[in-house]
Amino acid sequence: MLSYAEENYLKAIYHLSESGRHAVSTNAISEVLKTKPASVSDMIKKLSDKGYVSYQKYKGVNVSAKGKKSALQVVRKHRLWEVFLVDKLQFKWDEVHDIAEQLEHIKSPVLVKKLDAFLGFPKIDPHGDPIPDENGEIVIGKKIPLTDVKLDKQVIVTGVENSESNFLAHLDKINISLGSKITVKDINAFDGSMQIEILGYPNLFISKQVADNLLVTE
Repeated sequence: MLSYAEENYLKAIYHLSESGRHAVSTNAISEVLKTKPASVSDMIKKLSDKGYVSYQKYKGVNVSAKGKKSALQVVRKHRLWEVFLVDKLQFKWDEVHDIAEQLEHIKSPVLVKKLDAFLGFPKIDPHGDPIPDENGEIVIGKKIPLTDVKLDKQVIVTGVENSESNFLAHLDKINISLGSKITVKDINAFDGSMQIEILGYPNLFISKQVADNLLVTE
């Protein structure tokens, strides 16, 4: 059974490696987990001895097939708990990440299975990220930034590129959330800011930075 720290390392390596597609450096892991490179090296050796990661000197570390499977289960629990916190306990989407970081380490597979069923088998979390199923499979729909949308085309908000709490809180203030239907009405040629129409609300202007970080599906 993996420890709390081992699960955190596997999840970090999985995300940094873009789902296991390439190796990552110990310095990158150290920066994300806010720990010393020497501690990262010790943990990598430990995980390598257990068969969860592969490491090559000067090339970096990556999750093995076994490690990827374990990392995806942690990701699955994290995202399911975020759905539960938002949908059932009425937390805001900018408040749930840190709580889910704690809940993702619960070991009971029966609890996770029942939680999934209780929530209606959701496919995405409150930030639009896909939730792996119990076999670790992920279905990723095509999303594009709002800045790529043509004028007068209605799209649906299905995710965010930036999930920092201050950005999510800003979206709450301007009545944008997952599922919001948006139509781009005008684009400012000078700074890329946009006038948008949100179904059910008055038109408003958003900056190019906000539009870049809104992911939508046509």
